[in-house]
Amino acid sequence: MPTHGSAPPTTPTAQEAAAPTGPAQPPRPTATKNVRPAAPRKRPRPRSRSRFRVPRGVRRASGPLGLVLVWFLASATGVLPESVLASPVDVVQRAADLIGTGELPQAIAASGRRAATGFLIGATVALALSLTAGLFRLGEDVIDASMGMFRAIPWVGLIPLFIVWFGIDETPKIALVALGVTYPLYFNIYGGIRSADSQLIEAGRMAGLGRIGLIRYVILPSALPGALVGLRYALSTAWLALVFAEQVNADAGIGYLMSNAQQYFQTDVIVLCLAVYAVLGLLCDFAVRLLSRRLLAWRASFDGEGA
Repeated sequence: MPTHGSAPPTTPTAQEAAAPTGPAQPPRPTATKNVRPAAPRKRPRPRSRSRFRVPRGVRRASGPLGLVLVWFLASATGVLPESVLASPVDVVQRAADLIGTGELPQAIAASGRRAATGFLIGATVALALSLTAGLFRLGEDVIDASMGMFRAIPWVGLIPLFIVWFGIDETPKIALVALGVTYPLYFNIYGGIRSADSQLIEAGRMAGLGRIGLIRYVILPSALPGALVGLRYALSTAWLALVFAEQVNADAGIGYLMSNAQQYFQTDVIVLCLAVYAVLGLLCDFAVRLLSRRLLAWRASFDGEGA
């Protein structure tokens, strides 16, 4: 009990009880050894995008247009005489004249029929031979060695033999185009079939595919890129073969115009015919490119770097 005259004890309030009894101390830093402060992360720099970008079509056309410009300047300045090579202006004027008379469209139609007929025959033969040699070992043993042997023979040198066999009508011209088409198509399709991944074939067998299913869903899709490459070569070879074929006893076509121009030293007509061959080949190549983009949309491929 408290004694008389002493102050009564006081009970601490809730705030006093909650207050710390000693002086407030700052928090101690955690002791770390050999720890460096983290470097700030560098943000990836955005790729610089130029405001003006030349379309790819314009860039592709810049090469041929540049050659034509050099040709025009050489002709205009007299560096390239007209007796050696006609100027682009003369070639364009002669093209307008031949289109007006109807000679050039008729020649293009005649050459196109020959090229199309020869290409269909050669493509059919090449497809049959390549499938037989690519899918069957017996077919490879019988066909591939013979094709390799005949490939070494220059097909242009067979023109006299074709004339002896088929005469001087349309048949030797079509046969020469068909022969020129057969080799690139055969070897590219055959190589595409034999380059099919064996692991994919084994996976197809484990999935329950039979022989027909493997050919349809594994082997032929694997051979499609090579077949399209062979198609590009075959189309260009078809026009090249037609150039040689129409030089022999032709009565119509682009080669016929070229032969007549050679007799009269008309360099403008000769250059025009060569330009027509080049444009037709370029159109065929462009069509195959579009077909490749459509048929090979499932296949991821390298498309170049840069702009």
